[in-house]
Amino acid sequence: MLRKFFAVTCLMVVPAVAFAEGEITGDAAAGEKVFRKCKACHAVGEGAENKVGPVLNGVFGGAIAAVPDFGYSDVLMELGADGKTWTVEEMDAFLKKPRDYAKGTKMSFAGLRKEEDRANVIAYLASFPAEGS
Repeated sequence: MLRKFFAVTCLMVVPAVAFAEGEITGDAAAGEKVFRKCKACHAVGEGAENKVGPVLNGVFGGAIAAVPDFGYSDVLMELGADGKTWTVEEMDAFLKKPRDYAKGTKMSFAGLRKEEDRANVIAYLASFPAEGS
């Protein structure tokens, strides 16, 4: 009985990072810290501008390769032209290993191995609407 109570209690304490379909499960505050790895190339928030990578405000639900005035790699342009959008699942797959997700991408980042880091970055990015505030 005590063992069962302990197991259930542990499950309640451990944060859920597995993605339910389309559901954002991460911690945006923790994601802000992980996003530091991305800041050299990407910007978010009010006044954000394209850098080596596109601005990521309002990325979810939008077409892949849709940020104006940014020179995307051909493979991302093709995904966007085919109607692919940035869903939680698509972003998770991309962040895990960008070059496996989009062979030929210009993005040189190796990826985020930890599912929790990806969930947290996704939660952080989702906190920025297209207007960037």
